[in-house]
Amino acid sequence: MSSVIGTVSSKFESGQGVVVTALGVTQILAWGSSYYLPAVLANPITVATGWPLPWVVGGLSLGLLAAGLCSPQVGRAIERTGGRPVLATSSALLGLGLAGLGTAPNLPWYFAAWLVIGLGMGAGLYDAAFATLGRLYGARARAAITNLTLFGGFASTLCWPLSAFLVESLGWRGTCFAYAGLQLLLALPVHLLLVPRLRSPRTAAPACGEVAEPRQLQAEAASPPARRRRFILLAAGLTVGSVVQSVVSVHLLTILQARGLELATAVALGALVGPSQVGARVIEKLLGGGFHPIWTMLASTALVALGIGLLWTGLPAPAICLGLYGAGAGVNSIARGTLPLALFGAPGYAALMGRLAMPMLIAGALAPSAGALLLDRIGVTGTLATLAGMATVNVSLMVGLLMLIRGHREKRRT
Repeated sequence: MSSVIGTVSSKFESGQGVVVTALGVTQILAWGSSYYLPAVLANPITVATGWPLPWVVGGLSLGLLAAGLCSPQVGRAIERTGGRPVLATSSALLGLGLAGLGTAPNLPWYFAAWLVIGLGMGAGLYDAAFATLGRLYGARARAAITNLTLFGGFASTLCWPLSAFLVESLGWRGTCFAYAGLQLLLALPVHLLLVPRLRSPRTAAPACGEVAEPRQLQAEAASPPARRRRFILLAAGLTVGSVVQSVVSVHLLTILQARGLELATAVALGALVGPSQVGARVIEKLLGGGFHPIWTMLASTALVALGIGLLWTGLPAPAICLGLYGAGAGVNSIARGTLPLALFGAPGYAALMGRLAMPMLIAGALAPSAGALLLDRIGVTGTLATLAGMATVNVSLMVGLLMLIRGHREKRRT
């Protein structure tokens, strides 16, 4: 009997590994051909077209706004039909939008293309992929989500050099066409062939305040008001974190140069963030499985706050600051997928992820412009102080969520 169970378990894990690997490849392509694309293409586009650089970069903000607005619908669609058709649609939208970028004769066309790309981002980046894994594997999705973030951590590392090579070889328009081809000829078939169909589609998803709990947590959140309080704290924390990380991601080189560093040194220091993210995710994978994901989220917010706070104080070793920040940002990607699953359970998880993604993506779209305004009005020191304050507030929000969880456990014991 035990050998039969072992064989079934082995087959399950093997099948899950294929799905995670497939999604890992398509996540790298999705991030590289959308979110990370302007980092390499913005200047070539400006030089070739004469369009103002802020407007060119603004295409990504428009795309993120579209992604945020469509996220609740994406979550409900995954809840009803599974991730396979939604992720396949994402690949098609990304391919269409990238082809539109490559043919854009003017800024209105360019922005329209980014709107299409934004819809593809909303249907295909982390939140949609996490929702897909949660829908497929239920409470067992935690390991799959963690493994997927390990793939995603290499998106910029792989796609920035690839984009630079393509721009040098094909020009910026040819680069867009190349990525469109990868979406349509690689990512789309992978989603259709390797992401399983749902065996029992649901016709509707529960409301965010009425998401079913996993059995081991039902007694901790027996009432809808308690679930709503959890949802509010979690959504607020994720949104605040999104603002902080978006500002740092876009303006990090500016901040470091304003502190007196040469551009080459600032770039080298900024490159430490990526390896720190991946390293922290590996550590979480090895050690975090035995702990509730609230501890991963709490560690994430504390590391981000500590890294930014030390950078604000002018610590002479900025590499330490960025290493701490990168580690916190890295495990945040894991916690934002696993914590909702642990708090609210597998039923309704996909729809819940869509609701959580909406404020995060909208805030992330607006944050870079707000960061530029802060840098202009109060300077680097004031901006870092503001970010450190927001990061500290985020720690407080997660402590509050932890206290809610512990409070319900105490009630259960008594």
